[in-house]
Amino acid sequence: MTSNTPETLALDSDLTTASDWPLVREAMRRIARQHMSMAATEVETKADGSWVTAVDHAVQAAAQDWLAERFPAIGFLGEEMTDEEQNAAWARCLAGEQALWVVDPLDGTSNFRAGFPVFSLTLTLLQHGRVIAGLVYDPERDELFHARRGSGAFLNETRLDVRTLPALPLARCLAIVDFKRLNKTLACRLAGDAPYASQRSIGSVALDWCWIAAGRAQVYVHGKQKPWDYAAGQLIALEAGASSAALDGHRDALDDELKLAPRSAVVAVSESLMDEWLTVLLNP
Repeated sequence: MTSNTPETLALDSDLTTASDWPLVREAMRRIARQHMSMAATEVETKADGSWVTAVDHAVQAAAQDWLAERFPAIGFLGEEMTDEEQNAAWARCLAGEQALWVVDPLDGTSNFRAGFPVFSLTLTLLQHGRVIAGLVYDPERDELFHARRGSGAFLNETRLDVRTLPALPLARCLAIVDFKRLNKTLACRLAGDAPYASQRSIGSVALDWCWIAAGRAQVYVHGKQKPWDYAAGQLIALEAGASSAALDGHRDALDDELKLAPRSAVVAVSESLMDEWLTVLLNP
């Protein structure tokens, strides 16, 4: 599908057009800054026990309205939609009936609710279940991470490339580890006999991936995340030169077809470090 006007997003087999993607990025930045104030906000508990705030709903609605007005041929899937709506949108994308925007309006809701300033808005464009472009915006730091498949990864206008970083052994690395979503055996082993120099858990899956892409940490493991959590961040990390896998050791590629079901994530800033990290994770 091609476009003669900026109001219609043009896709080829791999990329959004260079002229349209900046418009999308700046619109999402504007929406996040307009709605993501950490003032007191109404909180509900979802069926899975997680929290959702009025800000989640407001950001998702604003993003959906803006995208639908400018790109009506592209579908929409938001984290706060019903399971039935999500499944239907995903099925249409996999069948090739339409490309799909996937949005997490507030990744890090628990942080947001507690006044802990680490949270983000994520947006991913999928075609046939494969990631075409993605962005993660951190309004507290005004950091916009973004990538188009095959065109590199960026933090605002600065290109990210972890291949330029000094090589470190795992024992000297800073790790991002979400213990809560790992099985107890692995979590206890990492906590009791840490193979890395130090560990953090920042509470926003999308920013976990992006901070690896920016070289702020060198390895990452998480036990359960959905496409709206990871798809944009994974693209950004892979385009920055990082290596990504699941906890079964299967390596990810840029052209993989994503699944709607939750997945685990293992990330490292280099292939050699990934080999070392997976060896530790998979061999008690």
